[in-house]
Amino acid sequence: MTATTAALVAVLGTLAGSVLTGTLAHLSQRAQRKAAEAGARRAEGLAAVSELASALADHRRAMWVREDLRLRGQDWSDARAESHATRSAITAPLLRVQVLLPAVADAAQAAARAAYSLRDSESETGLAARRDHAITTADRLVAVSAAALAA
Repeated sequence: MTATTAALVAVLGTLAGSVLTGTLAHLSQRAQRKAAEAGARRAEGLAAVSELASALADHRRAMWVREDLRLRGQDWSDARAESHATRSAITAPLLRVQVLLPAVADAAQAAARAAYSLRDSESETGLAARRDHAITTADRLVAVSAAALAA
């Protein structure tokens, strides 16, 4: 091998090493960026589900008080106003869950409908059954969300 050939091989080897190093660094940075983005999406999804679960629990409580007062024939106008506020508070977190976690959208909508269904219960037994159903669907929402966030 001549000196010129050896120099050419050395230069080409150096260039190949530089290209390889740059490519590996780029791939590593891209993987880190994807992992960070996935972590941020999971955190945002968890926050949305947490807000929704809290809003659903607040609405269930408000509806329980409202309907219990109504069924006992007592004044429930203040409780009605409270239930309107808690129902409204469900809207934003429900939308966030549906947008951020589409796989959870059906469970989120079912949990909201179940919480809304406490309205106009015909008896205390019916109210208790509707409340239990609302709690069960909210628990299902949490389980489906956990699975979606873990994936």
